[in-house]
Amino acid sequence: MAKSVLLICFLGLAFAFAAADNSPLQDFCVAEAGSSVPRLNTLGISMARIDIAPWGINPPHTHPRASEILLVLEGTLEVGFITSNPDNRLISKILQKGDVFVFPQGLIHYQRNTGFGNAVAIAALGSENPGVITIANVVFGSMPDISVDILAKAFKVDKTVVGQIQSKF
Repeated sequence: MAKSVLLICFLGLAFAFAAADNSPLQDFCVAEAGSSVPRLNTLGISMARIDIAPWGINPPHTHPRASEILLVLEGTLEVGFITSNPDNRLISKILQKGDVFVFPQGLIHYQRNTGFGNAVAIAALGSENPGVITIANVVFGSMPDISVDILAKAFKVDKTVVGQIQSKF
């Protein structure tokens, strides 16, 4: 009987420790001043303000470790994301002040100001370190360069076109 009680107590303690999560109510650690993505550490989120000039863009990019919620504060934005293979379907919408849009984790997405004034938005990301991969920079500005032959075949263009694009990055 004593062995059974001891075993139950031991298992209870083991499960309690295995299931415990770190408390987000610990002392808060604010972001370092030099960080490119401001965040409140230990909460698992980050936010960014996005200012886009008239007809400007936030180019196609992805966040490999977070979904994004975008809230338009001022102006008009065209936003969209592309679903994964095989469909590669564009889901897009024109957003006005007060509208919200969600970009799923890892999918390529963009924003474009379609108005005549500046557009301002707040992006909330579900990670302290969401990462960002800007598609054109990665493909055409990698170090060392991706082979011109590979990119010409992938984009179905002449090698000189690929060289011209790579020279801009």
